[in-house]
This record gives sequence, C-alpha cells and structure tokens, in this order.
Amino acid sequence: MADDSQALPAQRAFLEHRQPLRVAINAQIHPERGHGGVVHALVGLLLALGRLEDGPEQYTVIGPESEPEWLRPYMAPNQQLVRGPAGALQPGSLPASLRKFRTLAGRILAPKGLRSVSRINVPVSDGFFESLGCDVIHFPYQVFTTSSLPSVYQPWDLQHLHYPQFFSPEDLAWRETVYREGCRSAHTVVVASPFAKADVVRSYGVPPDRLQVIPMAPPATHFREPDDETMRQVGTKFGIEPPFALYPAVTWPHKNHVRLLEALAQLRDSKGFSVHVVCTGHHNDHWPTIGEKLLELSLQGQVRFLGEVTGDELRALYRLCEFVILPSLFEGAGLPLLEGWLEEAPVACSGVTALRDYAGDAARLFDPTSVQEVAEAIEEMATNAQCRERFRRKGRQRLAHFTWESTARTFRAVYRRAAGLPLGSEDQQLLDHSWPET
Repeated sequence: MADDSQALPAQRAFLEHRQPLRVAINAQIHPERGHGGVVHALVGLLLALGRLEDGPEQYTVIGPESEPEWLRPYMAPNQQLVRGPAGALQPGSLPASLRKFRTLAGRILAPKGLRSVSRINVPVSDGFFESLGCDVIHFPYQVFTTSSLPSVYQPWDLQHLHYPQFFSPEDLAWRETVYREGCRSAHTVVVASPFAKADVVRSYGVPPDRLQVIPMAPPATHFREPDDETMRQVGTKFGIEPPFALYPAVTWPHKNHVRLLEALAQLRDSKGFSVHVVCTGHHNDHWPTIGEKLLELSLQGQVRFLGEVTGDELRALYRLCEFVILPSLFEGAGLPLLEGWLEEAPVACSGVTALRDYAGDAARLFDPTSVQEVAEAIEEMATNAQCRERFRRKGRQRLAHFTWESTARTFRAVYRRAAGLPLGSEDQQLLDHSWPET
C-alpha cells in the first residue's frame, strides 16, 4: 500500500472532513440454489472488504428477503446487514411476468443470433435502494436494477451470446435485456478477465474506459484449510481414495461433462487406460443428460458425481486429488484454477475464454470441443509425474498474483471513483494495472 504522504493533497483534505463513503452491495442471493462460484466469490469479497482497515468506508449488505442471516458470519464491523424487498431475482431466475413472453421471445430471437428485446422491462428501484442512504451500489452478479444511485455492475460473462442453445428463449430474452442495460447504464462495469472485457466492448459497444478488469482470488480461502484428519474423513464419507482427477462444476451444459465422459471412455476403449474422476457441484436440469451418458458409456465405476459438497469438503478434495481437470466451454473467470493452485494441485483446463487469461503458462491447456484433446490432456496428467510437478510449481507461482486484498482494494477504488471522490496514488495504480502479467 502507498504511504499516506503520496496521496493527492485534495484527497487527504477531503478524507479529513467528509463522511465515510457508504456502499450498498446487493447480496440478495441464496447460498444453496446451485449458484456455485458466484456465491463463493461474493462471500470472499465481503470478507476481504471487511479486513481493509485503512479507509472509512461503510457497507450496507442487502440480503435476500427470506433468509438474510446466512450472510451474517461473513460480515465485519464496518458492514451492516439489511433485508431486501420481497420478490428479488436470483441469478439465472426469471420474474413470473416474463414467463408469459415465451411465445414473444421465440419470435424476437433470431435463429442465428439475438435481436433487440425491447418489450421486457429492466427492474426499476421503487425507492428501496435510495432509502439506504448510500453513495453507490454494487450489483455483484448478473441481476441489475435501475436506480438513481451510481452503480457498479458485474455481469461476469456473456455466455448467452456465444452458446444461445444452452438457454431457454425467455432466459435469453431476459439476459439480453438486463445485461445490455446494466452494461449501458452502470457507472462502471466490472469483469473478472481481459477476455470478458473485450467481449462486453465488442458485443455491447461499451467504451473500454467504463469497464474495469478486477482479478478474483480463490473463493475457497474462506473455508477451513484441510488437515490429515479432515481429508481422511472426506475420503471415508464419499468412499474415494487417490489417485483421482477432480472436476468441480455445477452440471450446466457449458461445463462440458458429456465430452469429459466421452474422453474417458475413449481412453479406456482405445488404450485400456482408466482414470478415476470425481465431480462435485449442484445437479440441475442438465443432469439427466449427463447421467444417461454415464450409463451409456458404462463409466459408473470410474466417475463419481457427488453433488454439492461443503466448502471444507471441497478444499479437502482439491488437496486429495492427483490433478484438476476443467473442460468448460466458456468462463468469464477461472475460479477453480485458483482453488486448485491454492491446494497445490496441478491443473489441466480448456484453453479458451477467461480460462486462458487465468492459466497463463501455469496449466496444461487443451481444446474443450475435441474429445481427443481432452483425452490426451487427461492421459498426460495421469501418467507424467514431471508434467504434474511442473504445473504444480507454476500454479503456485501464478497464484501469488491473485489475492483477496488486491481484489478488495481495487473494488474499493472503483467505489470511490463511482462516488466522485478524488483518488489516491494507490487507487489509481490499482485501476491502471489490475491484471497480472503471464
């Protein structure tokens, strides 16, 4: 952190006489509804902001109307919890009124792309957000509401534009309307990778200077570090033992579980080579397709799907695994990469979208659309101890660039800028040089 003497004189004078900056964080999200990394990233950010002791900022955390108290254990003295209004949207959910637009959406969504969706309204604040007395509001996931407050919007990615076949017509219509408006009207659009920034600029025409890339840190750091006894208990509970590869992901279509299974079957059938894989993550509507493929390829004895596990269990599984495999087709960040490196697990991952940004040269990259390339990556990671050790070492080195303190300080600089406050030298440096070099 820069010395106070390096701060701008105007900022020093302003800080001495002003009221603390008040930031609202829209956390109206439920922790156990299959939202995966979005929830863990939110918790990590709240904890990290609460640990910053060199600023007068105050945070109002807006929890879900039905169960806000789940957020309480992650909050610091400079953060207060309030109950959000009833009927707030969750990431990936749709308002009941929008479900009436299925026929309309089918007409307005062109077969080869998306047209403008003008008859679906973006939510508008009824005065609740303004009543909190805050200076800026942060929407840390895909949901966005128009209000009179300067806003920071975090859409994570525009997957729906690249893989529209993975979404229902009404979900496509909602995403294209809300994402586009959020990116258009927010003071700052925050994304977690250079890929995501370029995608928003190209797809929505948002000026680059209104986007801020803020690298995320491993969400698993706020879970208990696994010891030998924890790892033994986790292995016993799930009936697993090394060696195995780990794939932590909700069963969304873009997570590419089917090709992973096909790659494992190819290795078995063409080379007589079997690798055991453990998959964790919420089972959603796409799970039956994956389950059918698992049976069709007779991989039940080789691949285990554990469903959702606790954060402590997930850290233990990262520590126990021989390597992490991430065959996702599309990501706006690379959180499982960071979590694998946190436990010193070597990683093989798709060399696409934000995964390439996060991986640098610290992971074994492959084409996730090629069953052959997925199979080759699995075989190399499973059989080549030198390869695993190289990527374990490189992962440890790269992880040093992704810390929660840096993430929190950069978000704080974004809040200060959105509120119109003068920035100190540290704030400006974080905003200008946020992404680590390879």
